[in-house]
Amino acid sequence: MFIGHHAVAFGSKKIAPRTSLGTALMAANWLDLIWPIFLILGIEHVRLSGATNPFLAADFYDYPWTHSLLMSIVWSLAFAAVYWMITKYARGAVISGLLVFSHWVLDFVTHIPDLPLAPGSSTKVGLQMWKSPLATIVVESILFFIGTVVYLRATRARDRTGYFAFAGLVVFVVAIYVASIVGPPPPKADAIGYAGLAAWLFPVWGYWIDRHREPVP
Repeated sequence: MFIGHHAVAFGSKKIAPRTSLGTALMAANWLDLIWPIFLILGIEHVRLSGATNPFLAADFYDYPWTHSLLMSIVWSLAFAAVYWMITKYARGAVISGLLVFSHWVLDFVTHIPDLPLAPGSSTKVGLQMWKSPLATIVVESILFFIGTVVYLRATRARDRTGYFAFAGLVVFVVAIYVASIVGPPPPKADAIGYAGLAAWLFPVWGYWIDRHREPVP
């Protein structure tokens, strides 16, 4: 799941209008934002599978500290707590925490059984929607469309930048998604971690957008 996580972040703006889109994108993608760091540090591991299915090209065989059920709950609570301490916006804290956990839920739907229940647990789960690329693309595209529409109805541009910045983000996210499907697999597993650090661009982009858009009263 990739654009689906962005969809949930977009849609959350209607529920927590005071929460920045940058924060929402950070929360919804939090597990994937910290995962490359854990890879580079050697705490977690991934390998190339050689599969022709683009969604199964990487074998996520060891990522209990970022993507296990238990740790996703821990990260959710920690994110919500930090957000509340900084902003004192209770609704935003709750939604931010739920956004973090939504990442695991969406991954649970799409992944093959590679999501551990907890660090050290041998039980791994996943509903395997990735085994059907067509179903994955259709479901994610629908989610992304709905999330984008909800965000556009919940906010309005203050200036031209507010319009083009969000439109640019949507186009960029879709372009990356398409490239990941039709493009070649990563040349080696080590490259995945360093390439993954680029995902931090999305929260930064979201904060920029938020400076030029405002919630609809």
